[in-house]
Amino acid sequence: MGMTNISADLIVEYGAAWHRAQLSRPDRRNVLTPQLIDALGRAITDCENDLAARAFVIESSGSVFCDGMDLAAAAQNSQVRGAGGEAFVHLLDRFTTADVAVICVVDGRATGGGVGLAAACDFVFATPRSSFCLPEALWGLVPCLVAPFLIRRAGYRLCQQMALSTIPIDVDSAKAAGLVDTVEDQPQRSMQLLLNRLRRTQPGSIGAAKRYFRTLWPLDDRTLQNAIDSLEGFLIDPGMVNRLQQFADNQQLPWQPT
Repeated sequence: MGMTNISADLIVEYGAAWHRAQLSRPDRRNVLTPQLIDALGRAITDCENDLAARAFVIESSGSVFCDGMDLAAAAQNSQVRGAGGEAFVHLLDRFTTADVAVICVVDGRATGGGVGLAAACDFVFATPRSSFCLPEALWGLVPCLVAPFLIRRAGYRLCQQMALSTIPIDVDSAKAAGLVDTVEDQPQRSMQLLLNRLRRTQPGSIGAAKRYFRTLWPLDDRTLQNAIDSLEGFLIDPGMVNRLQQFADNQQLPWQPT
C-alpha cells in the first residue's frame, strides 16, 4: 500500500486491486479547479494502467464532499474549455467507460459538479449527513455538464426537479431516486465487500461490461458537445460575468443585497 500527492488538491492511495483518490482541499470546499480535474484524470489513467486494479475510489476530506465548479476560475475565464469545463465533462464521460469500476463515497454536501461526480460513477456510497443540490439557477446558469450523467443514472424527473427548484435533497431521497446505492454511517465496510468481490473479476471484464451497457444507454459526442456549448453560452452573458466577478472579488452571492 502506498500514497502520493498528485497535486495540492488530490491525494491518491494505492491498495490491493484499487486506487483511492481523496479530494483534499476542505478549506476550499473541494471545488473543481482545473488543476483538480486534471489530477483526477491522471489518477484514473494510473489506475487503468495498473493491471491488478479493479476499482477507482473517489472520496473527500472535510464536511463538504464537493461544492462544484470553481467560480473564481470561471470569473477569470468564461470559456468552458479554458476554465476546465470541457475537461470535466470528458472526465465524467470517461468514468462511464473506464476499465475499472469507479466508486464514489459522498460524506457531506455535494453541489453542482459534485453531484456530477457522483452521478457518473458506477457505485455511490453515502453517509446520512450527505445532501445533493443543483443551485445553478440561483446564478442564472443551467447544470449543463451534470444533466446528461444525472439523467442517465437517476432519471429525467429528478434532474429537472433539482435544477428548477435548487432545493437540496437529502440522502434518503437520493437513494430512492437511484443516485445513491448505499447509505451508512460508516460505508467503508460495505465498500470493502464490493472491492473484495471486484478483485475476483477477470482482467478486462469490467471495462467490457461498462462499454456494452453504454451502447444500451448512449452518451454520444453530440450530447456532450451540446452540454459544453450551452454552458459556454451562459457564461459569456455580461450579467453572468458580473455575478461571477463579484463573487471572485468580494465573495458576494447573487441573491445577497449589494
